[in-house]
Amino acid sequence: MRVLFLGDVVGRHARQLVMDSLPGLRQELSTDFIIVNVENAAGGFGITPDIADGFLAAGADVMTTGNHVWDKREIFAYIDQQPRLIRPTNMPEGTPGQGMTTVTNAKGQSLTVINAMTNLFMAPTEPMFPAIKACLAKNKLKRDTDAIVIDVHGEATSEKTATGFYVDGLVSMVVGTHTHVPTADHRILPSGTAFMTDAGMCGDYTSVIGMIPEAAIGRFTGDDKSKLGVAMGAPSLSGVFVVTDDDTGLAKSISPFRRGGTLAAIDPVPLTS
Repeated sequence: MRVLFLGDVVGRHARQLVMDSLPGLRQELSTDFIIVNVENAAGGFGITPDIADGFLAAGADVMTTGNHVWDKREIFAYIDQQPRLIRPTNMPEGTPGQGMTTVTNAKGQSLTVINAMTNLFMAPTEPMFPAIKACLAKNKLKRDTDAIVIDVHGEATSEKTATGFYVDGLVSMVVGTHTHVPTADHRILPSGTAFMTDAGMCGDYTSVIGMIPEAAIGRFTGDDKSKLGVAMGAPSLSGVFVVTDDDTGLAKSISPFRRGGTLAAIDPVPLTS
């Protein structure tokens, strides 16, 4: 199975680039499934029903989120009705939406996607590791689904890395989001799970994690308390591409994917186990 994951989409220019690119990427990379983190797609903060529908129409199979998922209140009702948009599974009981979903493509292949949010340096929520364990008890690789991907949305690289080893051999891929900076540690862990600490963002990298530099600098120096706004330069696509073994559901290869904007392009050149 061939899976493309695109990191946090930040703002209008980036989301338009993603939507315009998805049909071609599906054909070019022969992808079976495309996952997109959309929590910053609406002006850098949250996601709206219309934008979510746009991603689905363009070819996204699953949309993940994170701490900004509720920034647009109209998403509360929508997420209860759209199982392909998920929020972190370790949010408190009674939170709208679901933290895990399974989709099936025209070939009959099934993919389970789990969204989780770390606990260190993030808004308070339920412990992440038990929540992931509970999800995997319900969905065992190759018993219940052909592949499993976990989007770990969080700040601390240590916590994301620990997650990878915690589920190594139980899922196809663990990929981090939230910090908006692509890491260089893509690899296949000892028991066969593909891992990358952060996929980076789809957005303008002439920025401070997608925001206009002057406003962000002002927040740090105290000289300027103007509202953060999305940087509107040329966006990059940033993510990770994984190929799984049809027999085991574990990873055969992993490669970063970057294209456009100011970052150096990286087309998938698979790193195999």
